[in-house]
Amino acid sequence: MTQPHEPTEIRRSTLLERRAEALADDRSGSGSTTEEWGTWDGEAAGSHDSVDGDQLEREERAALRRVAGLSTELEDITEVEYRQLRLERVVLASVWTDDGQTTVEDAENSLRELAALAETAGSEVLDGVIQRRLKPDPATYLGSGKAKELRDIVAAEGADTVICDGELSPSQRRALEDVVKVKVIDRTALILDIFAQHAQSREGRAQVELAQLQYLLPRLRGWGDSMSRQAGGRVAGGEGIGSRGPGETKIELDRRRINTRISKLRRDIAAMKTVRDTKRGSRRANKVPSVAIVGYTNAGKSSLLNRLTGAGVLVENQLFATLDPTVRRTESEDGRVYTLADTVGFVRHLPHQLVEAFRSTLEEAALADVLLHVVDGSHPDPEGQIQAVHTVLGEVEDGAALRLPEIIAVNKADVADPEVLDRLRRMYDRVVVVSARTGQGVDELVEVIESVLPRPQIQVDVLVPYSRGDLVARVHDEGEILEEEHTADGTRMSAKVDEDLHGHLSDYAV
Repeated sequence: MTQPHEPTEIRRSTLLERRAEALADDRSGSGSTTEEWGTWDGEAAGSHDSVDGDQLEREERAALRRVAGLSTELEDITEVEYRQLRLERVVLASVWTDDGQTTVEDAENSLRELAALAETAGSEVLDGVIQRRLKPDPATYLGSGKAKELRDIVAAEGADTVICDGELSPSQRRALEDVVKVKVIDRTALILDIFAQHAQSREGRAQVELAQLQYLLPRLRGWGDSMSRQAGGRVAGGEGIGSRGPGETKIELDRRRINTRISKLRRDIAAMKTVRDTKRGSRRANKVPSVAIVGYTNAGKSSLLNRLTGAGVLVENQLFATLDPTVRRTESEDGRVYTLADTVGFVRHLPHQLVEAFRSTLEEAALADVLLHVVDGSHPDPEGQIQAVHTVLGEVEDGAALRLPEIIAVNKADVADPEVLDRLRRMYDRVVVVSARTGQGVDELVEVIESVLPRPQIQVDVLVPYSRGDLVARVHDEGEILEEEHTADGTRMSAKVDEDLHGHLSDYAV
C-alpha cells in the first residue's frame, strides 16, 4: 500500500537537498548525471531556468490509488480452474406418497432420474432426500419440520439450490425458499431449462420459450409498493407529482407483456406447423410410408436412427439431447421407400406446457404409419418407461398414435440383464432386442419393420401399353408386383396397388 505523503514543505526541502548533492557529486566526478535523475519539478531536460515548483501533488490527484488486500485471485491454478468451471451445487428432495401403487423403489428410481436431469442441466448433485407422506404438504411441500431438516442438510453440504421432484405451486416454492434460504426449483423448471439449453432450430426455440412463459405466468411475484404504479395523487411517502403510472401494478404490466408474447409465439409456431404439414403432405401424396421413432429420453433413439440410415444425428449420453425431429429416407430389401423420423424423448411427468408447445413436433408420431418404440433395456424400470411414453402419446391427437402398429425395440442389449429382456419379450408383442452400439439384432429389426409397413391391398390384372411406361414405373415404385410379362401389345402385370394407382390402371384391366 502507498505510504502517506509527508507535508509539501518537507518534501520540497528534501528534494532540493538531494538535487544539490547530485550536482556536487557530478562536479566531483562521482558519475551521477542529470539524465539519471531525469526532469525535476516540471523542468525541461537540459534546462535550469524553467523551475515551476513541485508537481507531485497534481500527479497524485490524477493517479489511481492501489488499495492492498482486496484481491480475491487464487494462487493455486487448480482452484482457479475449479472456480471458472464451478457447477451449481444442488440437493434433491422428493415426497413419496404411499398410495399402494408406488413403492419405495419407484420413488428412488424417480430421484435417480431427477439427479440425471440435474446433471444434464449442468449441476453437481450433493445429496438427495425422500419424505414419506400421504400427500405433499400444501404449505412447504415437505412439511415444516422436514423443511428445517432440509435447511440443515443444505447448509452442511454448502448447496446453493434445492430441486424438488414434483411440480410446486407458487406458494409452496416461496414458503420452502423462506425456510431453506436458497433457491428452490421444481422438476418442471429443471426440464424446461434443459430444453432451453438444447433447442437449436427456430421452431424448437420458439416452442421452448412458449412453454417457459406459460410456466412463468402464474409464478410472477412482486414486493409491495416497489412494484406499484398506482400512486395516484397521494403525497405521503414521497408520492404525488411525477409518480402517477399507467394504472397498472408492475406485476400486471409484466403479465400483460407475457400474454402478448405468448400470443405471438403461438402464431409463429402455427406458421411453422404449416411448413411441416406441407412436407408431410408431400410424402403422403407420394405414398411414402413413415415410421416414427419414439421412446423415453436417453433410450438410444438417435443412435438407432444412425445405425439404420447413417443419418449422422447428434448422439450424446444426455437427457433430451434431441429436440428437433429428424426425418431420413431409406429403402426396404424389395426396393420400397419409407421414412424414419427421430422425435423428442419423453419422461415421467412431462410438463403439460411442453406437451402443448411441442404438439406440432409430436404429431410426427401421431400421423405416422408405424411406431418404433425404443426402450432402454439397462434401465431399472423399463416397464415404467413404456407406460410413461404411452401416457404422453395418449395426450396427442386424442391418442391416435396408440392405435398404430407398434414395434418395441429393447435397446442396449449388450449391457442389459438377460432376465429383464426375457420378461419384456413375454409382456409385449413385436419385441426385438437390439444394440445400437454393437449392431446386435438390427437386421431382425429391419425385417420386422418392413413386415409391418402398410402394403397396397387392391389386386389388379392389367395390360399396359408401352406408351404408358410411367404407369409401369409407378407400379414398381408404389405397388407390389406378383407377376410381370412383356408381350407384343404391352406389359402384362398382376400386382397389388393402392386406390389412387388403381384408378389410373382401371382403363387397362384385362
